[in-house]
Parts: sequence; structure tokens; C-alpha cells
Amino acid sequence: MIIQSLELSDFRNYDSLDITFDKGTNILYGDNAQGKTNILEAIYVSATTKSHKGAKDKDIINFDKEESHIRTYLNKDGIETRVDMHLRKNKSKGIAIDGNKIKKAAELLGLLNVVFFSPEDLSIIKNGPAERRRFIDMELCQLDNFYLYNLNHYNRIVNQRNKLLKDMYMNPSLRDTLTIWDSQLVSYGSKIIERRIQFIEQINRIIYDIHKNLSGEKEILRIQYEPDITIEKYEEELFKNQERDIRLKQTTVGPHRDDISFMVSKKGEEKELDIRKYGSQGQQRTAALSLKLSEIELVRKITKDTPVLLLDDVLSELDSNRQNYLLNSIGDIQTIITCTGLDEFVNHRFEINKVFKVINGTVTEAGNK
Repeated sequence: MIIQSLELSDFRNYDSLDITFDKGTNILYGDNAQGKTNILEAIYVSATTKSHKGAKDKDIINFDKEESHIRTYLNKDGIETRVDMHLRKNKSKGIAIDGNKIKKAAELLGLLNVVFFSPEDLSIIKNGPAERRRFIDMELCQLDNFYLYNLNHYNRIVNQRNKLLKDMYMNPSLRDTLTIWDSQLVSYGSKIIERRIQFIEQINRIIYDIHKNLSGEKEILRIQYEPDITIEKYEEELFKNQERDIRLKQTTVGPHRDDISFMVSKKGEEKELDIRKYGSQGQQRTAALSLKLSEIELVRKITKDTPVLLLDDVLSELDSNRQNYLLNSIGDIQTIITCTGLDEFVNHRFEINKVFKVINGTVTEAGNK
């Protein structure tokens, strides 16, 4: 699958934009705060219905406008598909595929798979667990509609249960209804835990060789899933912690508190180091890059198709060895890269098919390289 073109109307700092991409490597360059990342964000919204930044629809619509439009033309094996996204400040977004409105995001997810890589992703290992859960959720939601269904229901029930816990402070008799939410929480939460276990197993099978090669065969990386609760003890622990939940007015048990750790061992040694806690910045960045490259390969394996790779000013954050490995891994993947300048390492190390100059919400094609 490739993106042929993108049309924007009143999106972020773009009043109007019509850009056609090459199936290979595309460069968007210009100074900071000119709108390069906004183009990648629009693509991500077209693929997932959400901003990679977690921004709400009202925040990505042009400041003085009430609505925005994103139109993305896709092509797979010569068959063209059009995705229309209608964002509104005071209403839910409208989505259409080839002019046919869809009611659920699940009907869109998986049509276009994207892998987004930004400098923030290099800190995924040392930052808080919410970012690591978000990584798992965003990838699985693209690949598994069943997971998306369970996650949406689980999050809704957690919010409703938390509201009930707050209301119980003024009305203790509401406690009788707590078990109704708890049974649903266990039902959907258990399915989430089960799928996350499978996902980590899939990533581990891929990341082993990638990280070994990226570290010069010096290190072996293993990702370890750290569920907040096991499926077997879920219901029991939820009941056991009811008093604490009531006191804190929030649900303290469940997969919304999961985490993953990154365990590294030296070649030929059994001892593992949790680089989330004890690793150097170099080890953490290498593991983060391995994780993103594994994400690309996992999409290939599951969808039998290549994702679109979005690199948001990430090359400048990597040393030459990691840059080389990433660029050599791109292969036949359509890639859209943002950077502040056409640096020598970009110009001379791999083929560039299209170059665009971005200045204050205006994009000009700078010619092929």
C-alpha cells in the first residue's frame, strides 16, 4: 500500500494543500514550526482516526475555522482508494471510504498501516509506562479490530466505574452496583491481557535478530510484558481492592496499569539488565530503534503488505551507525521524512525520489534527487 496524494483544507496551519508523493522516499524539509510534522499528522489521522500527539479534533482544525478536511488517495496493486476525513470542532468526525460513510473506526483501521517514528519515540524506554502502553495499543488497534473493540469497551467501563466510585462518596448505597461493572471489566480486560501477551511474543521473535545486528552482535534484547494483574487473579484482586478504589475514587487494578520492560544481556551471558532502569542512553536508543524496526516487520508479516513509514526529524537524533541501519532497513517501503535541511548524510547515503520545501504552510516541490 502506498499513499499517492494528500489534500488538506483548514488543517493546522494549512488553509489548502495538495501534495503528490512518490512510492519511494519523500523528503519534507524546512525550518522548525513551518508545518512539516502537520503533514505526517494528517496521514496518521487518515490511517488511525487519531493524532499521534493525542490531540483532540478541535485542536488540529485551523484556529479560526469550525471544520477541517483530509483527503488521502491510496493505491494497492493498482487499485485506488480514497479516504475522506471530516473534522468538526463541536461534533464527532465523519469518515468515508470511496464516498461511502462509515459508522465505526474499525471499518477504516487496517486499510492503511503506518509506522510513525519521532525523537520522542527514542525516549519510550526511559519515560513513563503510559507511553509504552500507548505504543502497544496504537499498533494493535491498526492490526486487530477485535482488540480495538475490547479496548474501547474496557476504557469506557473504567471511566464509568471511576465515576461511580466518586458518586459513592455522596451516596454509599451505590456500592451494590459495583459488581456489575467489575464483571464487565474482567471480561474485556482479560481479552486485552491475552492479546498483549501474544503481541509481545510476536515482537520478541522479530526483535531478537534486529537488535543483535544493530548492536554489532554484542547484545541480545528481550521485551518482557509486565501485566498489572494476571487473568487468573483478576476478579479476585479487583474485589480485594474495592475499599482502596473507593477511598482513592479510581480503579487501581487492570491492564490500564500494565507496563513492559526491556531486558538486555551480553552475548554468551545469562544475566539480564533492565535498561529501562539501568541502561545507558545509547542502549535505550538502540532498543527503541529495534522496537520500531520490529514494528515494521510485524506489520509486514500480519498484513502481507508494507506499511508507510513516517520519520519525523528522527535522523538528526541518531548517530551514524544507527542512521545507516535505519536507512538500509527502509528497502521497498514508502517513506516520508521530515528534516530541517538536506544534510550530506541524507543526500549521499540513499536514494531520494521526491523533495519538498515547506515554508509557513506552503509546500513546494524542489525536484527529484
